[in-house]
Amino acid sequence: MKLGVKDLINVGLFSVIYFVAFTIAGILGYIPIFVVILPLVAGILGGIPFVLFVIKEQKFGAVTLMGVITGLLTFLVGQTWMSILFGLVFGLLGDLIMKSGDYKNWIKNVFGYCVFTLWTIGTMLPMWIMRDTFFANYRENGGTDAYINAVMALTPNYMILVIILLAFVGGFLGAWLGKIVLKKHFEKAGIA
Repeated sequence: MKLGVKDLINVGLFSVIYFVAFTIAGILGYIPIFVVILPLVAGILGGIPFVLFVIKEQKFGAVTLMGVITGLLTFLVGQTWMSILFGLVFGLLGDLIMKSGDYKNWIKNVFGYCVFTLWTIGTMLPMWIMRDTFFANYRENGGTDAYINAVMALTPNYMILVIILLAFVGGFLGAWLGKIVLKKHFEKAGIA
């Protein structure tokens, strides 16, 4: 099935709702430790709107488009272009995983959301691959030395692996939270 106008409206609406959840997680980043656990918090907060979105939009391409839109929105608010690329790649991979279960297999939907949540790494990757430039720009835009030093201490190279794991855990917890909150919708959609 192709995405129609109603589907595209749903994609746009749920992408904005998901983006708001991601933004709330990002705002917590003003506390240095939350910079490290951003994918965990974003995965949990985004779980409810994402799960409802998948229940309503069981068509291939919707999750991919959501990944691109959320990546684009984060780019527009000041992140690097990597957020768009990661949104596309991990949105597509999540979509493929969920499609393999016809969007009705709960385990595949959970795994698909865990993979989708990895798009958040694109917003954080400059802390590792462009470290000096990233923190210099942060300092120029008003970041304090105390905050920058705290974040640098929390983000040595090996932490990228921890952050990937935290994204998976956040996706898992968020999907289960979404299922608990939206139990009635699951039963109607035949996924429960």
